[in-house]
Amino acid sequence: MSSKMILLVEDNPDDVVLTQRALKKQNIANRVVVTQDGAEALDFLFATGGFAGRDTTVMPDLVLLDLKLPKTSGLEVLRSIRVNARTSLLPVVVLTTSDEEKDLINCYTSGCNSYIRKPVDFTQFVEAVRALGQYWLTLNSPAPLRTA
Repeated sequence: MSSKMILLVEDNPDDVVLTQRALKKQNIANRVVVTQDGAEALDFLFATGGFAGRDTTVMPDLVLLDLKLPKTSGLEVLRSIRVNARTSLLPVVVLTTSDEEKDLINCYTSGCNSYIRKPVDFTQFVEAVRALGQYWLTLNSPAPLRTA
């Protein structure tokens, strides 16, 4: 599993640490790139801003996306991913504390692959990350990377 990359889009440093600890606890040794807001995530994906010149043939195998982000919301990041030919097929899992039905509907309507509410309990969170990693990084057959 370690050759696959995860893009974690999360503005809360505690949730970043929690997610990284949960991944490590489940022996998910993938490279994790962390961006702290929606604009930075888009810069990473499209090799702009601080990521200008980044090799865009190396894309994440999974995007873990928080919804409530500064600068550019998670929903806008999702929509930007889906409208670009190069990123439109990237697996995007919304990982959020939101239990609002409108967020759930908006995310699925905008093309998320999965919507997971972050469990408050660490043990439950670790289990959710284990299942997520098992499915998206081991069992799932991803779509081929588009170069257009």
